[in-house]
Amino acid sequence: MSDLHHEKHFEAYVVDRLVAQGWLRGDSAGYDMDYALYPQDLEDWVKATQPDKWDRLVAMNGADARKTLMNRLDKALSRNGTMQVLRRGFDIAGVGHIDLSEAAPEDKRNEKVLHRYASNRLRVVPQLKYHPGRELAIDLGLFLNGLPLATVELKTDFTQRAESAKEQYRTDRLPEDPRTKRKHPLLMFKRGAVVHFAMSDSEIWMTTKLAGADTFFLPFNKGYDGHGGNEPRADGEYPVAYFWEEICQPDAFLRIFHSFVYVEKKDVVDLRGNWTVKETLIFPRFHQLDAVNSMIADAKENGPGQAYLCEHSAGSGKTSTIAWTAHDLIKLRTDDGKAIFDAAIIVTDRNVLDGQLQDAVKQIDHQDGLIAAIDRETSSKSKSQQLSEAMLKGTPIIVVTIQTFPYAMEAILTETSLKEKSFAVIIDEAHTSQTGSTASKLQATLALSNRLLK
Repeated sequence: MSDLHHEKHFEAYVVDRLVAQGWLRGDSAGYDMDYALYPQDLEDWVKATQPDKWDRLVAMNGADARKTLMNRLDKALSRNGTMQVLRRGFDIAGVGHIDLSEAAPEDKRNEKVLHRYASNRLRVVPQLKYHPGRELAIDLGLFLNGLPLATVELKTDFTQRAESAKEQYRTDRLPEDPRTKRKHPLLMFKRGAVVHFAMSDSEIWMTTKLAGADTFFLPFNKGYDGHGGNEPRADGEYPVAYFWEEICQPDAFLRIFHSFVYVEKKDVVDLRGNWTVKETLIFPRFHQLDAVNSMIADAKENGPGQAYLCEHSAGSGKTSTIAWTAHDLIKLRTDDGKAIFDAAIIVTDRNVLDGQLQDAVKQIDHQDGLIAAIDRETSSKSKSQQLSEAMLKGTPIIVVTIQTFPYAMEAILTETSLKEKSFAVIIDEAHTSQTGSTASKLQATLALSNRLLK
């Protein structure tokens, strides 16, 4: 009785805070368990942003227009996953391409894009029932235009801790019912909600893949006094209030799913020598979001010429932070549409970064030609030729080694067409090769120009 009272109070408080900043309040009656969708929001989004396509859908299907939309979307989600469909949409024969969301515009020139962005519908559903047989419910479901993006299990430190929420995900939130073998699309990897949060009133943990006892959680805390957890709030708010104040603030929430989340693919081998591709949904940890957002906000306000130091411990996601920072830098615009940086140059000695970076940015931006990796063995051209071509044709992100970087600076300083451009330089410093004479040359090269962002 006491557990329920305190947890329900916390749940109601979180929902009220979300609604106060623009989220819609939903209920399980409006949720479709079989499709793991909130149908009314899906329909309203399409009507508001693509009315001509909705009209064609109705003309072809009559009263079954919504059902047809959901069926086609379900197939796209099962085939491509939530993140790809959210960003790239899907096709319906005879109707055309259906977009599922709109990212924040880079500037304020296009009124149509501004309207579509304002039409995004964020909804929080408390006590989200997802299992028709057992009436199981997750404390909170977070939706965008009808698509489930996150779930949250809540506990209070008065009676339980975040560990209890983790255990609940491991034991009760299974993608497939072990008895009936019924699959729950809301909880399926890639197909359902992107991230699952285990949250008490003092700590937050997250996972992007529910796998029963094998479910692995990462911390989503700010840290406190050099350790884990979160600092008590002087204003009396919950220590995890940043979750609804910062992470779930509508613009911030949309930005995370449009500019950060991606699927990492790695070749792995088992003990028998069999190779497979392992997929991992990458959702940013709090320190990564904070680092990228802080640097990008300052660069947007102050422009080129600033220097930043971003510290990451081993295994804390430095490669992803580099990818996100580079992508955001090349997207920075003034209100009249002028690019603040013409390109981002990444200096690294890690060959693996080339492929990971290109894959991550391609998923986020789904455009070809965004990245050029210089000094690859497969190229028959010289380093200077590769660099000059990439920079002259305006390739937004260029990856170079520390040994190759001086060629980039030479091109910037000698090519007439590049002299007035601004370049952001991101240096991956966690290598022994970036010490001694090589590092000295790098620092000397950087000193030649005051138009660079490190």
